[in-house]
Amino acid sequence: MSLNIQPTSTSAPTSRPFLTWQLIIDWAEEHYRSRAFSKDERIPARPGLLYLVQKGSIRLVGNAHISASHNKSSKSKISNISDEAFLGFVGAGQPFELIAQSPFTLQAYAHADQTTVLWMYWHDLDNWPYFRREVLDAFRYQHQRKLLWLSTLGQRRTIDRLFGFLTLLIEEYGEPWIAQDKPEAISGYYLPWPLTHAQIGSAIGSTRVTVTRLMGKLRQQGLIFIQNDHLICLPTQSEQSQ
Repeated sequence: MSLNIQPTSTSAPTSRPFLTWQLIIDWAEEHYRSRAFSKDERIPARPGLLYLVQKGSIRLVGNAHISASHNKSSKSKISNISDEAFLGFVGAGQPFELIAQSPFTLQAYAHADQTTVLWMYWHDLDNWPYFRREVLDAFRYQHQRKLLWLSTLGQRRTIDRLFGFLTLLIEEYGEPWIAQDKPEAISGYYLPWPLTHAQIGSAIGSTRVTVTRLMGKLRQQGLIFIQNDHLICLPTQSEQSQ
């Protein structure tokens, strides 16, 4: 396994004209379409609306509600089983929407404290035609990333799914990691938010125990490092070869 990471994500204030972004923020505040959330607080999102992350990050979670029958003493009982899976992040400046289609539901949670979210109807984008194109381009990009995610999940070995999953996340959201003993160069990139082993396991179709064991193996091989506050870091190829 090798890694040559160059994060591709860009935040809203630097990737689009500041005036446009500020106009949207002002419009959302004027129409009471802006709200800040605490860490792990559920975003009361509903289908049909467009959401924009102004600050922080959103964690998307999918639930599949499956009816299961249990026979006991010739009597049949039907219970609902909810299988929850971590589906990824939405960073600052990026849009998202929630689609409900039985038996699947999507939910959004603030993954960082003071995460600020704006929301609007799709026709509200008519006020900013250029920004509307940006939103559609962002959704196309997210679709492409999901195809890479599905390709990663198709790997037979769990450790390959795990490493591919971490690589995709840090390619998109990673921030430069500069080692104290080498301040002149970037030694790697790290995920700026903590992610539990249970959440990783739900994303790659494994268990928390297995993820913990394989994370240890990747650390022993020098393929990942753990920064302060349990942040996952992937070194550059030059660091791996040393």
